[in-house]
Amino acid sequence: MGVLSQVVLFPLAPVRGVVWIAERVRDMAEEEMCHPSVLRARLAALNEALESGAIGPEEFDREEDRLLDLLERSGGRGAGAGVRTP
Repeated sequence: MGVLSQVVLFPLAPVRGVVWIAERVRDMAEEEMCHPSVLRARLAALNEALESGAIGPEEFDREEDRLLDLLERSGGRGAGAGVRTP
């Protein structure tokens, strides 16, 4: 970046900083929401909602598929996460 462009774009530096911070916060939030333990807890809550009648089977299947896909993409650490096999 040349000196002239740095001088012209200098007033935008705070905006770029705020955007950078917002992107980092978003990335961390997405990472936390896709953590295997969070996803398993959401699956458990989904099962309870189905058993209590709060949601129907179609909604359950749709949400379960979405959560299982997220769990699979979170590193392949599915239901056996934390269990080591020799």
